[in-house]
Amino acid sequence: MNEINVVPYIDVMLVLLVIFMVTAPLMNPGQIDLPSVSSSRAPSLAPLEVIIRKDHTLALRDHARGGLESRVSREELVAILKARQASRSDQAVVISADRNVRYEEVVNVMDVLQQQHIQKVGLLTQVGK
Repeated sequence: MNEINVVPYIDVMLVLLVIFMVTAPLMNPGQIDLPSVSSSRAPSLAPLEVIIRKDHTLALRDHARGGLESRVSREELVAILKARQASRSDQAVVISADRNVRYEEVVNVMDVLQQQHIQKVGLLTQVGK
C-alpha cells in the first residue's frame, strides 16, 4: 500500500476537540490587576529658561509667571534656580542660546549648574527652517 491512512489521526483530533470544548468553559481565567491613574495629578510646571545672549550675558525667563525676562549674573542664576528647585523638586530648566554664541559658553553654563547640583537641565532647540 502506498497511501497513508489518515482516519486514526482524524479520530484523535476530534476527541481532542471535544475535550477542549468541554473543559474550556470550566476553567477560571486569571485576573490581571491593572495599574490605576489618579485623576488629581498636578500639571507639570513650565520650565525656567536660561537665555545666553551673544554678548555672553544671561537672562532668566519664567514661563509660569507670564514669560517675563530678567537679566541675571551667574551667581544670581544659581541662587534663583536652587530656590525654585528647593520648593519644587520637579522644576525643569532649559538653556537657550543665541545662534552666534560659542558652544563653549553653553557648556560652561551647564557645568556651573551641574556643579551646584541643579537637576533636570535640558537644551532648548529650534526646528530649522
